[in-house]
Amino acid sequence: MRFFMLMTVFITGLGTVVSAASVLGTWQTGPDKKGQVAHVEARPCGEAVCGWIVRSYDAEGKPITTANIGKRVFWNMTPVGDGEYRGRAWVPAHDREYAARMALEGRQLTVSGCVGPFCQSQVWSRVE
Repeated sequence: MRFFMLMTVFITGLGTVVSAASVLGTWQTGPDKKGQVAHVEARPCGEAVCGWIVRSYDAEGKPITTANIGKRVFWNMTPVGDGEYRGRAWVPAHDREYAARMALEGRQLTVSGCVGPFCQSQVWSRVE
């Protein structure tokens, strides 16, 4: 009985890791007001998923250096259901932290954040 319970805990934990793996990788953000985009790398951080800006590009697609490269833009994103994650996010344009949601659909990730009843979202595309 004890072995069965341990295996159940292990398999349940493995399912969480496998479902979290679907959002792992590099994502391209939508363009900001200047037309710039960023590549955000999503990787495990403890039991959750976190994301850091690893590259930025200008409106013509040329690599640029910005102060945001290396900054964490989402953290504590935990799966809450079929391709959906909830946690916290930092939006560089506002320099604010928000309650956040990510919803995975194929090779697209809808990222949204809310302050009270006001929400904004952006669709990111998988890079790798």
